[in-house]
Amino acid sequence: MVERAGYGQFCPVSMASEVLCSRWTTLVVREFLCGSTRFNELRRGVPKMSPALLSKRLKELEQSGIITTRNVNGTTHYLLTAAGEELRPLIIGLGNWAQRWMESRLSLRNLDPSLLMWDMRRNLDTKTLPARRCTIQFLYPELSASQKCWWLVVENGKVDLCNFDPGYDVDLLVEAALSSMTAIWMGLSTIRQEIDAETLRLEGDKGLARNIQEWLGLSVFAKIPRMRSIGDSPKNVAVE
Repeated sequence: MVERAGYGQFCPVSMASEVLCSRWTTLVVREFLCGSTRFNELRRGVPKMSPALLSKRLKELEQSGIITTRNVNGTTHYLLTAAGEELRPLIIGLGNWAQRWMESRLSLRNLDPSLLMWDMRRNLDTKTLPARRCTIQFLYPELSASQKCWWLVVENGKVDLCNFDPGYDVDLLVEAALSSMTAIWMGLSTIRQEIDAETLRLEGDKGLARNIQEWLGLSVFAKIPRMRSIGDSPKNVAVE
């Protein structure tokens, strides 16, 4: 195990916290659980984390026996060990708890188009899309030029994410406020609600537009029923 300044307690919760509770560590583990194995894939899942800090956390996780490395055609792949895989219910449980109990407006303060689109890319349900290549553009008008345009290109069951024009004809344009798209993704709103509120517009292939709520996939936490807030007394807690 990695040696570091700790809490000085024999309690297993304390020992686990010494490994997992340093800044960004649980999010890096989340990325492994979502299927990322390469450094650049991990970076796209934690876009606000510096490469130097990510490298440091990866070394710590390897020293702690949570991940191992493997060289594949000259590229380093990071893989969860049995100990790392056993963290899955813990990390998912943290997300479920936050989705259930934390105020939904807090989620919408932390808007990040890079993370949103990367999460969409890996959760898109390609089975509900046409067999041909589909190019779907997402436009967030309020963002800067470098962040406002994103493309998902789906072909042969694979999904590529681009923040530059891939050069294909766009089958469907999804224009929305970033907060609206994030709310849809997290299960706090729906496509229909945002269209009715005039915060989302669809243009292009009618079939893709009609089925968007199906192929979009949504976050793995979107179906968790929400409670009112952590500060409520038990007698006042109710499902929204």
